Amino acid sequence: MRHIETLSPELKLIVSDEHTFGTDALCLASFTSPRRKDVCVELGTGCGIISFYWFRENMGKQIYAVDIQENAINQLKESISINDVAVGEIITPICSDLKDLKGKIPNASADVVCMNPPYKPIGTGIISESDVDKIARHETECTLDDICNTAKYLLKYGGRLCICFKPERLVEAINAMQKAKIEPKRLRFVTQKPTSTPWLVLLEGRLGGKSGMTVEPQLVIESDEMEKIIGQYRK
Repeated sequence: MRHIETLSPELKLIVSDEHTFGTDALCLASFTSPRRKDVCVELGTGCGIISFYWFRENMGKQIYAVDIQENAINQLKESISINDVAVGEIITPICSDLKDLKGKIPNASADVVCMNPPYKPIGTGIISESDVDKIARHETECTLDDICNTAKYLLKYGGRLCICFKPERLVEAINAMQKAKIEPKRLRFVTQKPTSTPWLVLLEGRLGGKSGMTVEPQLVIESDEMEKIIGQYRK
């Protein structure tokens, strides 16, 4: 079942039962915050919420939205088609395995690469029955190493990779970045309340960056800051 999310009076996004978005994607979109002149790549775009958020906030001069699932890319193309032509001039949907982007996005061309990746490694948790859920939740099509190696190929020297993840896999994420010569530089935990245990981690690394990481104040879901982030996508 599909419906239209109104992100602003001029900008609309089609979401469906298969390809929708949650709070984690909005947290990541806000955390990433590309500059207006940046070339950006969203891996595993799904319905395209992060790419559309960037567009609406005038973040990024060129945005590549990549997904391995053809139905996700077709849904995103429909979202682009119901908006002003400018959306299609900025956002380019690409149906591809993220491990096979050579020739589709130029090497060392991106300022920012972003992904809200599958949270569960193979062999853990209950495997989802549908292929869509399986790809979204489990590392059946890509691993943390795959994501970081793809980012290494796409990013300019000094470019940023931003991901969100479960706190229990933070060490894995840091190690995967460092193996790909992407140095973790910013870290932010996300909690439901100020006194709650974190349920999400936002992590940024820079290709070729020097060691040294900033731990930012936690992002609290039940806060004015989060209300502003949620409100931003419904301007």
